Amino acid sequence: MRLLLLGGTAEGRVLAKALHPRVDIVSSLAGRVPDPALPVGPVRVGGFGGVGGLRRWLRDERIDAVVDATHPFAATMTAHAAQVCGELRIPLLVLARPAWDPGSAIVVDSDGEAAQTVERNRYSRIFLTTGRSGTRAFTGSEAWFLIRAVTEPDGAWLPRRHRLVLSRGPYHYDDELALLRDHRIEALVTKNSGGDMTRAKLDAAGALGIPVVMVARPPLPAGVVTAASVDEATSWVARLANR
Repeated sequence: MRLLLLGGTAEGRVLAKALHPRVDIVSSLAGRVPDPALPVGPVRVGGFGGVGGLRRWLRDERIDAVVDATHPFAATMTAHAAQVCGELRIPLLVLARPAWDPGSAIVVDSDGEAAQTVERNRYSRIFLTTGRSGTRAFTGSEAWFLIRAVTEPDGAWLPRRHRLVLSRGPYHYDDELALLRDHRIEALVTKNSGGDMTRAKLDAAGALGIPVVMVARPPLPAGVVTAASVDEATSWVARLANR
C-alpha cells in the first residue's frame, strides 16, 4: 500500500515515525514554514495546485490511501482531499486532534469577529496566538499586542503597536504564567487548535482570570472518517494494509 500523509503537525510526524518503513509513505508539507520540523521518510514540500493538481498527483503516484494530519484550521486542504479522494474512491482518514473545551471563553467564528470582540470589550493589551495569517484582522486596532507565531507575519498585516515573538511549542504552564504577568496581558486571543503543545496558555489565563477569545474550528467535510489519536490512525492504516 502506498500512502500520502498530509502533515505539518506533531501528530503527522509521530504517525510517519510509527508507519515508516513498514508502509510506503510520502509525507507532504505545505511549505509555508521556512524551517519545518521534518518527519521521517520521504517528504514532498509545496502545494499541489488545487483540486486538479492533487487529483493528478494521486493518480501519477498511484496512491492507495490518504491520511490528513494537517492543522485543524487547514480547511482548504482538508476540503480538497475529501473531494478528490471521494471522486477517485481513495480511502481518506482525517486525524483530528480533540478540540479544547472552550469553558468560559468568548467563542467566535473568525479572526474578524475576534478583532471586533477585542474592540467592543476595550481590551488594551492582547496576547495574540492565531498564527501568521491571523494578525491581518487586527491591523487597525489601537491596542498593544504580544504576537507569538512560528513564522513572521507579513509586515503589512501587523498592528501598529506590537511585540513579535517567533517560537514553536511545546509551551509550559509556569512560562506562560510569567509571560502573561510580565506583559500585563488583559485578554488572550487564540484558535481552538486543541492538543497539549499549546494548551498551557489557556490554563495560565484561567489562573489569572484573563478573558479568552477563541476562534472556533471550521467544520470538517461531511462524511469524512476521523481518528482522534495517532494510535487510532495507525490501526486504520493497518486494517487497510491487511485487506
